[in-house]
Amino acid sequence: MGFTIGGTRGIRDIRSGTRRRGRSSECTAVAEFTGLWGWDVIPGARAAGGSCSCGKTDCPAPGAHPLDFASPVPAGATLDQVSQAWGEFPGAAMMLPVGRAFDVIEVAEPAGRRALVRLERMGLPLGPVAATPDGRAHFFVAPGAAAELPELLYRMGWDDAALDLHALGPGAFVTAPPSDRGGLGPVRWLRPPELDSATRPPQARLLLGTLAYVAHRSRV
Repeated sequence: MGFTIGGTRGIRDIRSGTRRRGRSSECTAVAEFTGLWGWDVIPGARAAGGSCSCGKTDCPAPGAHPLDFASPVPAGATLDQVSQAWGEFPGAAMMLPVGRAFDVIEVAEPAGRRALVRLERMGLPLGPVAATPDGRAHFFVAPGAAAELPELLYRMGWDDAALDLHALGPGAFVTAPPSDRGGLGPVRWLRPPELDSATRPPQARLLLGTLAYVAHRSRV
């Protein structure tokens, strides 16, 4: 893994060579998120062998949560600023706070892939879409989707359907590609961020009908 825990100061690299190599790629990725897409990024825990790098033996989400002793790297941070901040936590996973620049609609990855094809064919606006190693697809949508989801599903007639579809809003965090999540492997982009889609993600109502339909059909 190339890191360990050093008290409350966070993750500490145990090989100087790894620190130099890791900081370059990590910091460049974080700076892209903060500088190009306008997202905050928080250093997150990593998992290996079922243990979490946060140091808690009873961690409820090993390798899938922000480090509680790490400060966010704010949107707009430059590469120099990122390098200084992230240098305290080399090897950390990149975590994105939900509910600020975007909310997330989550479905099973197979349903998400089918929905993505449909949405692209329909020419509907799309934001970034990520796939997690535990089989989930994350559709980035405009903030407020989590609060609006029950009403939107009701209006579309999907409120009484047992859908494998959820919204993540304020207080939630998603792992950003290409970071490892939970020791299961890397998160991947199914649709990577672009300038317009990342800074102005679509309203959830534009995608929800297709996502709900495909999620429902996937149960049949």
